[in-house]
Amino acid sequence: MKPILISVTALLMSTGLASAAEPIIGNWKTTLGDTAAIEPCGAGFCITLKSGKHTGEKIGAFEGSGGSYSGKITDPDAKKTYNGTISVSGDTVTLKGCVMKVVCESQKWSRQ
Repeated sequence: MKPILISVTALLMSTGLASAAEPIIGNWKTTLGDTAAIEPCGAGFCITLKSGKHTGEKIGAFEGSGGSYSGKITDPDAKKTYNGTISVSGDTVTLKGCVMKVVCESQKWSRQ
């Protein structure tokens, strides 16, 4: 009976750990059709392009939890960095980058 109890406990613990992962983590399809990976780095999360013209470039660093994040996002073509936010809703992230909190642009990416 003990081995079964230990196996069930281990299964429940591993399921709990998986559900505790931040919703931002994963591979996302950008508006241009490229793949961007959002992964833990340092105290937050980094965005690295995994396909397309700028493959391998880090284009963002964000902190936060529970589906709401803030940090910096870089336009890889213009090589300009903006203050930004990311919100996660299901299989969609909405990125918003702003210049002086006046001129803002948003994009929606879908989970791959």
